[in-house]
Amino acid sequence: MIMRNSVQKLLLKSLTCENEYINSVSEILSFVEEKNTSTKVKIVSTTLSKCGNWFLSKDGIIRNKDNTFFSIQGLEYQKENNVIQQPIIIQNEIGFLGIITKEIEGNLYFLMQAKIEPGNLNKIQISPTIQATKSNFLQSHGGKKPKYLEYFINAKDHEIIVDQLQSEQSSRFLKKRNRNVIIKIEEEIKVYDSHIWISLYQLKQLLKIDNLVNMDTRTVISCIPFHRINREILEEFSISDNFITNSIFGSKNIDEINLVWNKLNDIKMFNEAKTQLLSLYDLKDLQIDESAIYSIKKSPFSIIFCYIEIEGREVTKWSQPLLKAFGKAIFGLITAKIDGKLKALVKFKEEVGNFDVVELGPSIQIEATDEIHPNSLEDYFMDKINNKEYIKYDVFLSEEGGRFYHEENRNIIIEINHNELSVLSENYLWLDLNTIMHFMEINNIVNIQLRNVLSLMEIN
Repeated sequence: MIMRNSVQKLLLKSLTCENEYINSVSEILSFVEEKNTSTKVKIVSTTLSKCGNWFLSKDGIIRNKDNTFFSIQGLEYQKENNVIQQPIIIQNEIGFLGIITKEIEGNLYFLMQAKIEPGNLNKIQISPTIQATKSNFLQSHGGKKPKYLEYFINAKDHEIIVDQLQSEQSSRFLKKRNRNVIIKIEEEIKVYDSHIWISLYQLKQLLKIDNLVNMDTRTVISCIPFHRINREILEEFSISDNFITNSIFGSKNIDEINLVWNKLNDIKMFNEAKTQLLSLYDLKDLQIDESAIYSIKKSPFSIIFCYIEIEGREVTKWSQPLLKAFGKAIFGLITAKIDGKLKALVKFKEEVGNFDVVELGPSIQIEATDEIHPNSLEDYFMDKINNKEYIKYDVFLSEEGGRFYHEENRNIIIEINHNELSVLSENYLWLDLNTIMHFMEINNIVNIQLRNVLSLMEIN
């Protein structure tokens, strides 16, 4: 995708300009607080038999009577001697995660939504302009069409800044993808009272506040192709060369790109993992009760059932199952200054629900129920975190509240001395940020945990 110089300049200004804005950060926070106070919300636990149209079928699948939205089924994943059995969300439809941008008074602003999802732990979170499943915008539930849908359906080629199919949580979904889109419009647009203009710089500041910017916003803004901005434009904004700008805006590292492709293709070619869908009744150690479905052994999550009322949504009352995590996961990115650039340590991560076997993940991706082995990279990372060493970013961020109940995970970036990790397994690679952004433009290569952590990074 080719970005015009004018768009490159606007994106860079929106990212770096801290003095020009329509709404100040304090005004944005007041806007969110007012919505939290005024919007009526009721979310209560219920039982499976009272969960509206949802039921557990005789063949062991949780689904609704219309066979829309999603279902929950059993999955068995077997690789060598390792066998994983767990519930998994099946949602084959592709939804819109879309942000409208517009130049206003010389700066580029993002039209963001104050949105409540049933699983949000703090009601309102800052969400994309539109956040809608295919069932939503086809009105399969009989509700209203999402606001601003027509701008994305009718987007012209020159308006598109980002248009990517990106994966969701592959430990919870089977091959789930959503369409991450950013468009730039020229015409005047009605701003509903649920929406507000925010600059990219402000979004980066708001990301430092726990559980304020939702997962869908984070994945969409992580897809912005900053690596395509011409270096000459940096000079116009007095952005000097430093380790991070050299890593993002430097020339494409062909050797790194080829090495990533080689490792990805090796893993896919020689992968012998077997995956099959099962009845929930056939999962060993799974306890099925009226109020919850859970493993009697250690497991990252259970399934609960909720009755929901949220004012102002396309549908205002409904019931549904939600996945409830046990504890908080940790997603960590280890960075280091190497050869004049800030490089990130990524891991080739295989998960049970991956669209194509393996994706690039963060250095650290630990569920709350995972064991940390002595002398492992995870052990090294946790030692640094517990001693408060090398930390650049450290924030709790919520997972997607449409499917997950009150799930928040710790997202951390540290910058270490490179020589502290002299020996790494073949599952890890040090990569330029430019290289990661290159693979972000290719569907289903960079996983959602790595995209979310990268969304925290600033140019400084």
